[in-house]
Amino acid sequence: MTDGMQNIEAADESTGPKSSASERLKALEAESDIAADYLEELLDIADLDGDIDMDIDGDRAAVSIVGAELNNLVGENGKVLEALQELTRLAVYRETGERSRLMLDVSNYRANRKAELEEVGRKAVEEAKATGTPVRLDPMTPFERKVVHDVVAAAGLSSESEGEEPRRRVVVQP
Repeated sequence: MTDGMQNIEAADESTGPKSSASERLKALEAESDIAADYLEELLDIADLDGDIDMDIDGDRAAVSIVGAELNNLVGENGKVLEALQELTRLAVYRETGERSRLMLDVSNYRANRKAELEEVGRKAVEEAKATGTPVRLDPMTPFERKVVHDVVAAAGLSSESEGEEPRRRVVVQP
């Protein structure tokens, strides 16, 4: 047997990280499919036109609905989008029995909001460095806080969340 054949057989017998990563990818793809089916039914019921894009973003399934007249699915400050995401996660849970971390976006609302929040995070980092005092930001959703925490960490500072929902906010430490 050649060395190449031994390596292939060893890889086939392996139950290590590659196979678990492959299994996780399949599970995320299944989550996306279930979510897409659920959302397509919802769009049909609401008589809305939209295309559904599915992706895997890091360690979570990501589903986007894109279309011209979908602002009602976003709502004021993304509140309808948050509720729709939770309903979609429940639909996935009903089918899989597993908790989902699926991320839903409608008409690029989250993508645009993420860019805005990254700028808020950068400004808070600059202010914390300049003043040497903690910077308390306005209340945010869990998604929004995560974006800011990531920006702060990338800048080498620390941050924490304080308060109770729905008034929970990020505090950037100098």
